[in-house]
Amino acid sequence: MQAEFVTSAVGKDQWPESTLPEVVVVGRSNVGKSSFINALTNRKRLAYVGNTPGKTRLINFFSIDGKWMLVDVPGYGYAKMSKTMLKKMGDMMEEYFSKREQLVLAIQLVDARHDPTQDDMDMIDYFKALKIPILLVATKIDKIPKTKRIKSLKNISQKLQIPLRMVYGISSTEKIGFEEVIDLIEKQILG
Repeated sequence: MQAEFVTSAVGKDQWPESTLPEVVVVGRSNVGKSSFINALTNRKRLAYVGNTPGKTRLINFFSIDGKWMLVDVPGYGYAKMSKTMLKKMGDMMEEYFSKREQLVLAIQLVDARHDPTQDDMDMIDYFKALKIPILLVATKIDKIPKTKRIKSLKNISQKLQIPLRMVYGISSTEKIGFEEVIDLIEKQILG
């Protein structure tokens, strides 16, 4: 997979002029969005991985094989930010989600070790309302004993009201689960 950074944007006027289908990666702060993007694209530093949550402040566009765009947005639910900055980032993402016609799939990341948050549930409902297909990915599955992984995925499935067959456990450190995710992305892009 060839992946390259295209641009960062804060608003519509900075989005790339492109007709390529776009896949956006969303999730709360510190869920592993950057690690997911790096593992998915097989690049160590395509997306910046920080030690503290809330590092991504812009919408970042990456070209994948010249066929589609992977889009990284700021994480939600990070309270250590001013109300003004939170509103600004929320408006920036809402504009992208509701106005970007090239958006064909949302990859919703949740931490496999924890119950989904209210923010996760709200995000799923938001994408459903916009009729944007959702691929639910449970990160950090390697941190759960193998005998308890299915139970964890079932819990996420029930809480978010998404069928279990549509919840995928992945590990960015062990590179577990990415083949299925890539197959599903390609199916969605090819229509």
